[in-house]
Amino acid sequence: MPRTRQGSRRGSSSSSSSRRSRTSRAELTFSVSLVEHHLRESGHGRRLSETVPILLTAILEFLTRRLLELAGNEAQRRGAQRLITPELLDMTVYNNTMLSELFQFATISQVAPAGGPHRGRRRQR
Repeated sequence: MPRTRQGSRRGSSSSSSSRRSRTSRAELTFSVSLVEHHLRESGHGRRLSETVPILLTAILEFLTRRLLELAGNEAQRRGAQRLITPELLDMTVYNNTMLSELFQFATISQVAPAGGPHRGRRRQR
């Protein structure tokens, strides 16, 4: 008789699943506990449900992966330059409409993008 999901759980104790971190249960790379720590440290932890740090961690991880993917594509397109630099991240954000709006008040590097501020039309990738 094939084992079902319920049948496969019988052999393991219920405490073994709780030993896994929230980060690994959510299949994330960024630490959920660290995000929760920062939320509590800033005074927001008491007002939020226990799922908020997991969701926020997933959002931060997604944005980071997307930004690095776009910057990596730009580095490859440039050819000789293989490293992702702060200037390249800045240009990537500047050239992507959604990221540009999201990071409009953030300073990634102290160097202006190659096109200069508000020059030309912003491209979305």
